[in-house]
Amino acid sequence: MSRIAVVQRPPVFLDRAETLKSAVDAVREAAEAGAWLIVFPEAFIPGYPVWIWRLRPGADMALTEQLYSRLRANAVSLAGDDLAPLREAAREDKVTVVCGIEERDTEFSRGTLYNTVVVNGPDGAVQNRHRKLMPTNPERMVWGFGDATGLKAVETPCGRIGTLICWESYMPLARCALYALGVDIYIAPTYDSGERWVATAQHIAREGGCWVVGSGCAFRASDIPDAVPGKTELFPSAHEWVNPGDSVIVAPGGKIVAGPLHEELGILYAEIDLERVGVARRSLDVVGHYSRPDIFQLHVNTKPLRPVEFTDPRSEPAA
Repeated sequence: MSRIAVVQRPPVFLDRAETLKSAVDAVREAAEAGAWLIVFPEAFIPGYPVWIWRLRPGADMALTEQLYSRLRANAVSLAGDDLAPLREAAREDKVTVVCGIEERDTEFSRGTLYNTVVVNGPDGAVQNRHRKLMPTNPERMVWGFGDATGLKAVETPCGRIGTLICWESYMPLARCALYALGVDIYIAPTYDSGERWVATAQHIAREGGCWVVGSGCAFRASDIPDAVPGKTELFPSAHEWVNPGDSVIVAPGGKIVAGPLHEELGILYAEIDLERVGVARRSLDVVGHYSRPDIFQLHVNTKPLRPVEFTDPRSEPAA
C-alpha cells in the first residue's frame, strides 16, 4: 500500500517564483501526511492560461499579447533548471512529484511554449518530460505540439506511472500506448472538470485496469491577481468559480475512492494497492490477452521531432 496526494490549489498566476514556493509548501505538507506520490494540475507553474476561453479573436489581440508576454516571461526553462526548488523538495522528502508546467523551448527558436508535465523522482532528478501532443481548441494559440519522446512509463516507489494531459485522455491511441507500457497509475493533470470528466477517469480505470489520478485546476476569480492584465474585464465577479477542480482518484475497475473535490481547495489523499491492477486485468487486458494483434496494431514514433537537423554538431543551437 502507498499513499497518493493530489494538490488542488490555485497557482500564483503568472508568477513562477511564488508558484514554486506554493508548490514546495504543498509537497512538504503532503509528505508529512505520508504521501509518496504528489500530483499537481495541468500547467500549474505559472498557471493555466484560463483567459484563452474568454478572449475574442482579433478584437482582443493587444490584451492577448500582454498576457502571452507575461506567461512567456514566467514559463519554465528545464535547461535553466527553473524547477530546482521543486526538485530539491522531492529529494529532501523522498517523494515523487508530478507537476504541470508552461515549458519554454530553449533548444531551437526559443519562442515556443509547451504544455508539459514533468515527473521528478525521489532523488530529485527529472525522470520524464511529456509535452501535450495536441493542444485543445484555443490552446493552439498558446502552445506548440509535443512529440512522443515523453510518452513512456516511469518506475516509482508507488508503482509504474504514465501521464497524459487533459484531453489527451480522449485520444484512444495515446491511451493504448500507455496501457502497452504497463502503467499501474495513469496520471491526468487537467483543466477539464464536471461529471463527464469524472466518468472519463472511471472509463480509463476500467479500460486500462489501472489506478487513475485526475488532477484538476480549481480557483475563483479572486485567486487571479489584480495585476494580471484584463482581469476586471474578463473576470468581473470575484466569487465566481472559474474552474471547480473535480480532482478524483479512481481504482482499477472504475470505483471512485477519493473525490471528486468540487469547488474546494485542498489536498486529496488515497491509499492504493497495486495488487488490484493485476486482478482487474485478469478479465480485461486490452493490450494483452484481450487484444487482437493479428488484426490491430499501433505504431508509436518516439523519436524527437526536430524542425532542423544540423549535419555539423558545432552548429547545434545552444541550450
